[in-house]
Amino acid sequence: MNIDEIKSLAEIMKANGLSLLEIKEGGQRIKLKKPAFLPQKAVEPAITGMQPAPVTPEAGRSDAISLNFSNLFEVKSPLVGVFYAAPSPEAEPFTHIGAKVKTGDVLCLIEAMKLMNEIVAEHDGEIAAVCLKDGDIAEFGQVLFRILHTDEH
Repeated sequence: MNIDEIKSLAEIMKANGLSLLEIKEGGQRIKLKKPAFLPQKAVEPAITGMQPAPVTPEAGRSDAISLNFSNLFEVKSPLVGVFYAAPSPEAEPFTHIGAKVKTGDVLCLIEAMKLMNEIVAEHDGEIAAVCLKDGDIAEFGQVLFRILHTDEH
């Protein structure tokens, strides 16, 4: 797990108002926890440990969630160009962290050689991370979004 993935997890915590997040990926375990003594809005999650161990949410904790990284899909840029999160500067973004998306939904635009290329979701799920900001340069193969596949049967 790299620092960008950890930052994305911190964003998920912040966006969902979580105070604790434990993740198991392969043989590694990471636990992100906000300090209890600071106000909720002024705190960024603190990394409290990373060691191999099974992940089990604390009993009775409604703010503890588990993520299975085998259900996390990355949407990568198929070309080099300018990343646009919305169809125009005054429009709302196509998507945001926590948004539910379906296969085929437009996630962003990549402008290359004065052509706007729609980047669409290849899986149903929930946006776990938006990896670029509006106007950033997207490199070929760069991760644009991470989508958490959700079973809603």
